[in-house]
Amino acid sequence: MKHFEYFSAHSAEEAVALLQKYSPDALPIAGGTELLVRMKQNLIHPKVLVDITHVPEFQGIALTEEGLRIGSLVTHAEVAASPLVRQFAPAVAAASGSVGAVQTRNLGTLGGNLVSCVPSIDSAPALLVLEAQAVVFGVNGRRQFPLTELFVGPRCSSLTPAELLEAVIIPRHNLGKPTCFSKFGRRKALTIALVNAAACVETNPERAHFSQVRLALGAVAPTPIRAYTAEAYLAGKPIAQEVLLEAGRLAAEDAKPIDDFRASAEYRRHLIGVLTRRVIEGALAGMPKV
Repeated sequence: MKHFEYFSAHSAEEAVALLQKYSPDALPIAGGTELLVRMKQNLIHPKVLVDITHVPEFQGIALTEEGLRIGSLVTHAEVAASPLVRQFAPAVAAASGSVGAVQTRNLGTLGGNLVSCVPSIDSAPALLVLEAQAVVFGVNGRRQFPLTELFVGPRCSSLTPAELLEAVIIPRHNLGKPTCFSKFGRRKALTIALVNAAACVETNPERAHFSQVRLALGAVAPTPIRAYTAEAYLAGKPIAQEVLLEAGRLAAEDAKPIDDFRASAEYRRHLIGVLTRRVIEGALAGMPKV
């Protein structure tokens, strides 16, 4: 690890001012669960680290008029344990609870996980199916956009060097909708997903047909993705096993899995079908009894 300067910011304005001043050689740090590893492996060499741990604007979980706001500095452990998240977005709580080890969940932040833009991040699919919005703070103030637009490519976000993810907001109209998250890896714990998936399911009042289904996948493309073809197919279809099988096949077509040392593209396509069915069934099972 090479020498670097360290600054601790105590407001959003101070943090982005420091990042702008030392750009392009400055990076923000909070939990550091990924950044420090990459520095130790000499994959990145920032000359300045700006600690944003104490920035109050990036903290907290709250129910607002707009929806459920989760600050970017909230840790995975806090997300997983939050009564608000567990009540209104249980798949998001489940996804955070699946991240890494206990130590990683206690240090790693939701925002850090998202802006890493690693294709296999666990936090993205559950937020994508709930149509979460990203709130970003920069030198020109705040801007807000769909979370899907944050992901540009592997380890590449749409943020400028002097912008920081402040929070994600799950819109109020999606709170409490039936959701499910599932992940498959090569072991039961401390695993990087070979495929992860989430679903948000709405049905007709009799629960005989799907009215709307949103599906999202991770580790199957350069970025986390929505499975739009499968979603369109499911609209209005009867809730039946053959329909779920076809949805899984179409979701695999939406993806662009690769061969790597952890799994083949063919195996990942198989997993997409399995997890697509699993998360839809899980969301249906979580619906209140009629």
